[in-house]
Amino acid sequence: MLSIDLNADIGEAFGNYRIPNDHLLLDYISSANIACGFHAGDPQIMQETVAAAKYKGVAIGAHPGLPDLQGFGRREIKIAASEAYQLIVYQIGALYGFIKASGAKLHHVKPHGALYNMAARDAVLAEAIAQAVYDFDKSLTIYGLAGSEMITAAKKKGLKTAAEVFADRTYQDNGLLTPRTEQNALITDEKKAIDQVILLVKNQQVATINDRLIPIQAETLCLHSDNLNAFLFAQYIVNRLKEEGVSIQAPYT
Repeated sequence: MLSIDLNADIGEAFGNYRIPNDHLLLDYISSANIACGFHAGDPQIMQETVAAAKYKGVAIGAHPGLPDLQGFGRREIKIAASEAYQLIVYQIGALYGFIKASGAKLHHVKPHGALYNMAARDAVLAEAIAQAVYDFDKSLTIYGLAGSEMITAAKKKGLKTAAEVFADRTYQDNGLLTPRTEQNALITDEKKAIDQVILLVKNQQVATINDRLIPIQAETLCLHSDNLNAFLFAQYIVNRLKEEGVSIQAPYT
């Protein structure tokens, strides 16, 4: 039976701010990427989110980003490979403390935002991140943009990988995501987003912004949590996938 992992970035808040309905996504996804404190998240939120994911039986991942709370980790900051290594190890360690304390298990690592996109293009940066994950725990899976340098570096290191695709982002002809700075970066029409999901999952293809169909490996599908209707959108996607005979399951579980 055809299957796909559904993942979402959650716990991306801090202090008294909470993302509405954030934890409701746990009823629909199979893996969760939990912010580790640099672009979002704090000790209380990390503890609460780990506990919620464990309770729902969702695979838990670390979601490390650049040290940029004000920019939500979406602004590119030039860093050396050694700094990338340190950022990854430090943030995985922070989240792992709560995972271990709760009796849960760390399943994967997915870089966030600008760091994710930088590692998709930059082989040296991707290799530093892969090395950090390998040194922390070589049994972990790296989630990275399908066809990217991050996936290549992780495989080269001998790590398990999950090639990631997006329900609500547009793609360029080279297979990379359209930058968020461009007006057509997001798919706001729900029907178009769900049609893209079915094309990705069942055909392993995506239509680019220039209406070209390109092949793409889809092993995990990202659902964004930072809007009020995120859990409803997740529900629609899950129902449609089930109608198409596709099961929802985290990779390597």
